[in-house]
Amino acid sequence: MNSWINLDAIWRIVVVGLLTGAGLPALFALGLRLLNPAPLPGRPATDRPAAGPLGRALAGLIFAVVLAAIGWGVSVIVGHR
Repeated sequence: MNSWINLDAIWRIVVVGLLTGAGLPALFALGLRLLNPAPLPGRPATDRPAAGPLGRALAGLIFAVVLAAIGWGVSVIVGHR
């Protein structure tokens, strides 16, 4: 291994970057989808059913995870101990 390149650090950066760069927006989109279910077949697209209590609860949990990840990232950047 080259002393100039730390492959372990590069691997960790890539994994965290993929999880936060693609995973958090995907989770947020899933939460939005749970709040806005698909229209019923044979009905206009503007006639959507209301999100059920389970969908709202799961969406709230997903949004809490996304907010916690954002808060953790800000705390890492700021450097609170």
